[in-house]
Amino acid sequence: MFQNRSFVQRHFSLDTTVMLNEHGVELHSLTENIDTTTPSGKLTFHIFAALAEFERDILRQRVNAGLKAARRRGRVGGRPKALDEADLKKARALLRSGEYSKVQVADELEVSRHTLWRALSLEKTK
Repeated sequence: MFQNRSFVQRHFSLDTTVMLNEHGVELHSLTENIDTTTPSGKLTFHIFAALAEFERDILRQRVNAGLKAARRRGRVGGRPKALDEADLKKARALLRSGEYSKVQVADELEVSRHTLWRALSLEKTK
């Protein structure tokens, strides 16, 4: 999903570091040469964490803007419904006839029985 997962890892590192610091544990990063026992190490670590949070917020803002623009163009995200209104009408008629079980109706509509049951139960809650 992400080209660079480092910002996710940094956010996790900040949360973990704060939790460990509350228990008296300090961080010594060998790869970034950060030592949170010193004021400059703490500053460096928090700057990295702030940049990671900024990057995450920018990504969220761009995704939301893209979704909003797509909705304005008439695009709706998500998976298409397996059963449309005509299918549900047919399913109700077959079930009312008493000649078909829910499993047989699901087979007739080429969906799983769970999909049929979910669609029929969602319809009742509307």
